[in-house]
This record gives sequence, structure tokens and C-alpha cells, in this order.
Amino acid sequence: MCYGTELTSMAILRWSKERNVEWHYIAPGKPYQNGFIESFNARLRDEFLNETIFTSLAHAREELEAWRHDYNHFRPHSSLGNRTPAEIGAGSSGKPYWGHAPNTVVAITHNDGHQNGPRLYS
Repeated sequence: MCYGTELTSMAILRWSKERNVEWHYIAPGKPYQNGFIESFNARLRDEFLNETIFTSLAHAREELEAWRHDYNHFRPHSSLGNRTPAEIGAGSSGKPYWGHAPNTVVAITHNDGHQNGPRLYS
């Protein structure tokens, strides 16, 4: 393990301890132990990382935020009854997104503004 990865691991472990979050490692060679994240990682790689050329770190962050917003607000998920995570989060409470205050604005990019039009990625 390189030094930067070691520091990142220490930071994650410290974060989880401060917030009383249990930390479980996946056994090497056993990705099915966390199929949800493995599925998400594959989708992120296939639909976004393999298809996008980044010109800078700022560009990568901007493009990732646009993809994330599309994934959560416009893309129906079969595991959620073909609803979006934002729809599930809003539920019957009328709140716009789960985990956010009602007046929180999500997915603002300096070039495109708030993304609430047609899906950005297919």
C-alpha cells in the first residue's frame, strides 16, 4: 500500500469511529459480499469514467456532479420500483431530497446551472 492510500484509510477509519459507524472489510476476491457498491462502481465506470475525457480536476468534478445528479434525479432504478432516488427520498414528506434541507440546491454547475431538464446521460 502506498503512503497516500494509507493516509486515506486512516482518515476513513477515524471518520467512522467519530460517527460511531461500524467498518467492515470485504474479503479479498469476494466482491459479491457488497454487490450494491460493485454494481454501482461498474455502472459509474461503464457510463461515465470510460466515456469521458477530463481536462482538469475541476472539469472531472463538474462532470461527475452532473452524472450524479442525473443518476439520482432523472434515472429510474428498477430496485426502487422504477422511481428515482430523489422520488423515494421525497416520499410523502414533501422534502425535495433525502438527507437535505428543503431549501438546499443540488447539482449547480457554473456552466449549466441547475440540471432539471432532460437526462444528461443514457
